[in-house]
Amino acid sequence: MRTTRATDLLRRHWMPALLCVLTVALALIDPRPWHDWARWLDPRALGSLLALLAVAQAMRESGLVQRLARRMLARVRSQRALVSLLLLLSAAAAMLLTNDVSLFLVLPLALALCELAALPRLRVVALVALAVNAGSTLSPIGNPQNLLLWRQSGVGMLHFVAAMAPVVGIMAVCLFAALWGLIPRRALERVDAPPQRTPFDRRLAVVSTVLLLALLVLLEGGYETVALLLVLFVLAIVRRGALARLDWSLMASIALMLLGLGHLAELPMVQGAMSHLHLQRPEITLFTGALLSQVVSNVPATVALMHRVPDPLWLAVAVNIGGAGLAIGSLANLIALRLEGSAAAWRVFHRVSVPYFLVVLALSWWLLHP
Repeated sequence: MRTTRATDLLRRHWMPALLCVLTVALALIDPRPWHDWARWLDPRALGSLLALLAVAQAMRESGLVQRLARRMLARVRSQRALVSLLLLLSAAAAMLLTNDVSLFLVLPLALALCELAALPRLRVVALVALAVNAGSTLSPIGNPQNLLLWRQSGVGMLHFVAAMAPVVGIMAVCLFAALWGLIPRRALERVDAPPQRTPFDRRLAVVSTVLLLALLVLLEGGYETVALLLVLFVLAIVRRGALARLDWSLMASIALMLLGLGHLAELPMVQGAMSHLHLQRPEITLFTGALLSQVVSNVPATVALMHRVPDPLWLAVAVNIGGAGLAIGSLANLIALRLEGSAAAWRVFHRVSVPYFLVVLALSWWLLHP
């Protein structure tokens, strides 16, 4: 009985278990001082994600997401048009709120639409993950790697946007080509669902919406700790159960990913290998940044490469392309797959994301290299 329970637990939480093994193994192979672990973990970023996850949970429990989904359905006639609207919303949100934040807001809406309109759920999740990564590429504040490289480059915001626009155009063309092939144009089949599975709680909807706005303002101002304490305090009073129902396995996965992959990117053998690369050549930067992101994720890849390349903006192109492909390429991918929750989502995601990654990488080299 205990063996069965342990097996079931491992099956449900295989990702944090795997990342835990990686983190412990690297700690034994390459011991580091505590300040390195604190730097990899980035408690401020982790606290911000926890606050966002808590607000998103409260919004779901309020029934607000389901209500918004029903209103969207009333205005669109085909599956392809509905998913197109969803992808545009995802990309726009990612430009303004970062890719990780936008996923916590948009993906619950996408899942509600899939349930109400009989959309191909796993394909929609894959496309939304690619859309938020593409949208965030355009903005200097759209994701952590852009913020790091924008600051290093010293250019203005409009200059950064102009530099990223061509690769975002390539991503958009490839994304909507994938949409065209994966989502039929057939009329929406509105599922005659019973009354909302989650009854609409107006008070919780208002509280969670106000909390979200306050959270975004505080995060923009750099007050991550205040934001987290505010969210936890308010929800402990208004809906304590929402905190208990948080996806703590997702939070553990994110923390272990930051530790394990951050350490992996800074292993002496990895650093030594990169020192032999001719990163002053644009094509080497492009392929190194994109492919290293497939191994250690794009934020650790950025940190490992940013002081070795002469052109931070070309590295930004590389690591943003590397956010697609394997799920490990971007934290946003892992968040999307975890929020969807099924093992099949991983297979479908890679069937869509890997060809998309290869085509975007090839076209970017062919059309954009200096």
